[in-house]
Amino acid sequence: MSAPTASRTASPLRPRLLGRAVVNLVVLVSVLYTLLPVLWLVLASTKDRDALFSSDILSLSGFSFVQNLKDLFAMDGGLFGRWYGNSLLYAVLGAALGALISIACGYAFDKYRFAHKEKLFGLVLAAVMVPQTVLALPLYLMASGTGLVNTFWAVFIPVLFNPFGVYLGRIFSQGYVPDEVLEAARMDGAGELAAYFRVALRMLGPGLVTIFLFQLTAIWNNFFLPMVMLSDQDLYPVSLGLYSWNSSASVSPEYYPVVIMGSLLAVVPLILAFALLQRFWRSGLTAGAVK
Repeated sequence: MSAPTASRTASPLRPRLLGRAVVNLVVLVSVLYTLLPVLWLVLASTKDRDALFSSDILSLSGFSFVQNLKDLFAMDGGLFGRWYGNSLLYAVLGAALGALISIACGYAFDKYRFAHKEKLFGLVLAAVMVPQTVLALPLYLMASGTGLVNTFWAVFIPVLFNPFGVYLGRIFSQGYVPDEVLEAARMDGAGELAAYFRVALRMLGPGLVTIFLFQLTAIWNNFFLPMVMLSDQDLYPVSLGLYSWNSSASVSPEYYPVVIMGSLLAVVPLILAFALLQRFWRSGLTAGAVK
């Protein structure tokens, strides 16, 4: 009796261990696929031009990290610093305002009744599926008609409105803001704006941070819209500025090291944002709010 029992218990373990090994292998391949380009970027940013052209990245020769950093901020009169500041302004301010707009719209779709609400929300969901590149030409024509082309506002205003953020805002409002809490606030004499800003918005903190990070990543990596809207290099974000330098590198090879160093610095704000704000994603922020 003991031998058949042992065989029966051992047989289910084999597919379980095999499945676990397959999952671990897939995770390992995904991690390598994600980290290897970043590792190459870190190593390449420490090399001078000769080491880059000789593909001698793994050796200790040609170390020039500090010099590459100095050249980056000195190239073309310190234009990279201006591009970096532009990207921070576009991304941080745009993501903050866009997240507030999206979370407010999602809250309104969740908590209020108005005519054709679900039809309007269906249009929001349909807008999620529209590629941003398709909207570039209509946005350019609208900006041209209002005289905003080649200005800060031509890039900043379109990024404030994100249909996917509105969808997430409604989902978070449904999960994090109980109707009983709002009813209690209204019974205490709070108006609709007070109930939203003093009660609901605090509960929607994790959703606000999540939408902010999505917006921050999208705006920071935004390339096509600034390329269509802007011709003044002083208004370029980092992505478009590095692209223009990379296009010049075929004629002027001294741009290669600074483009690689600039690409490395361009990743830093996103890493910091995710590292510093991840604790706000934790669920259960409103646990115990309703008795």
